[in-house]
Amino acid sequence: MDSPSPFLIVAIDGGAASGKSSTARALAARFPFLHVDTGAHYRAITAEMLRQGIPPEEAAVGRALADLALGTRVQDGAALLEIAGRVPGEEIRSPAVNAAVSHFAALRPVRAALLQYQRGQAEVARSHGFRGLVMEGRDIGSVIFPDAGLRVFLHADPEERARRRAREGQQDSIAERDRLDSSRQHAPLTCPAGAIDINSTHLSLDDVVARVAALVAARLSPP
Repeated sequence: MDSPSPFLIVAIDGGAASGKSSTARALAARFPFLHVDTGAHYRAITAEMLRQGIPPEEAAVGRALADLALGTRVQDGAALLEIAGRVPGEEIRSPAVNAAVSHFAALRPVRAALLQYQRGQAEVARSHGFRGLVMEGRDIGSVIFPDAGLRVFLHADPEERARRRAREGQQDSIAERDRLDSSRQHAPLTCPAGAIDINSTHLSLDDVVARVAALVAARLSPP
């Protein structure tokens, strides 16, 4: 009798427009895994803070977060963050959120509030019958799941990432986002030791997905 495949956690990190979201979604559909976009978590929190008129200051944000009820809605293979029973919509991609998200994401209360929530997505995946979890972000392989079965770090030249962002209709500054995310005190963006580093500058999305999918398949195969 064949041994069952292990439950696999795949951590994909990288800066804006490095290809991590598209890669994570493709992997989730192929295997199938539960897909979790942690960038959307920080955007949702940022949108809520802006809605409440709360500045990116630790004390004020900490008080506001204490009153927020966070939940999860599984929909079309993805785990979506609920705030007070509502999944934030397109407002999380607004120019205001683009400009503010790195400032809110750098705050200790925000990262503390999302740490256990994000780790809990593995149990959400198991309880819904997924073969694994693919989580994308900036500190997944270094902080959230440092023992993940597969950790990947995607990067690309800033000029190429800016072109990709423009094609998506986004106008946030890649260089400024990189600076803020890489220099923050808590859980900075970095390639975790031991992670597989892939430069996607001259690779198509299909190429990147194929490379990572081969790594996933190898880890799912019983010894």
